[in-house]
Amino acid sequence: MSVTHTLSSIRNTLLEVLYGMALHEMVRSRVRERAHLEHLFLLISFGDLLGIPILPPYYSLGLFPFVVPQIQNWRRRMLRERDVLDLIA
Repeated sequence: MSVTHTLSSIRNTLLEVLYGMALHEMVRSRVRERAHLEHLFLLISFGDLLGIPILPPYYSLGLFPFVVPQIQNWRRRMLRERDVLDLIA
């Protein structure tokens, strides 16, 4: 191994450690927040699929092509049984 390769791997390792120490928790928090907002958006827009009509279907149909890939996972998440411990986390 050459010296430049070794220095590059050390540099990458230090950058990953610094990322883990400084930013990792914030990134995970933002990903969770985004997931919650997407969940809420789907509930408001397509709640009628679960029997919760919130938004008129006319507006939901305009958004339908954009959320088709997410609907099956969203329905499964909404309809799964939850435990008290799930609500705490």
